Amino acid sequence: MKMKSQPGESRRIFLKTGILSGASLILSGIAIRAADDKKKPEHEEEEIAPAEDLMREHGVLKRILLVYGECLRHLRVGQEFAPERLAEAASIIRHFIEDYHEKLEEDFLFPRFEKVGRLTDLTCVLREQHQAGRRLTDVTLQLATLASFRSNSERRRLSESLHQFIRMYEPHEAREDTVLFPVLRKIVTSHEFGALGEDFEKKEHQLFGEDGFEKMVDKVASIENQLGIYDLNQFTPV
Repeated sequence: MKMKSQPGESRRIFLKTGILSGASLILSGIAIRAADDKKKPEHEEEEIAPAEDLMREHGVLKRILLVYGECLRHLRVGQEFAPERLAEAASIIRHFIEDYHEKLEEDFLFPRFEKVGRLTDLTCVLREQHQAGRRLTDVTLQLATLASFRSNSERRRLSESLHQFIRMYEPHEAREDTVLFPVLRKIVTSHEFGALGEDFEKKEHQLFGEDGFEKMVDKVASIENQLGIYDLNQFTPV
């Protein structure tokens, strides 16, 4: 004779079955995620948003401005330093900032703002300052030599070039970081925003190879070390 289940017993069986089923689903989900993690390359690059990418490149520029400032201080007080350090810094400006970073802005960003009529006065000034910066870099590369350091007139010309570059690019990059870049996401679609990041990464790898940004940071750090300005603690007020 088949025994009839009591109401309380049926409820306990239902709860037990539900708990076991839920646990099984959780464990299955963990297993799937673990399997997916194993499939990912060990050194897979983290995707970086285009605005963030440009802003971290501004970090390289800011550190070069500090290098320029230190070189300028030496020139003005007549202290000797290796001209190669200044030439190396100017070379990073030429190849990484002007030929790469600024070209990204000119080719991919400014036209999008101008197409929708947003911040066009700003993009016009930024373009002009890019050109002015390249002219100043020409002067710095030309005069970053021992012979120029020994000439009073050329040393003054070099000092003025460094001063003008620093004075222009400090507000230039600050305006881009706080005004231009934050608006970018508002004028492009999500798909276009993601595609820009891929375009930036592709261009960086094409010009500088894998880990191009990291290589530039290392180069800047080496220059800072040789000029004695790498230790961040020295800038802390006593």
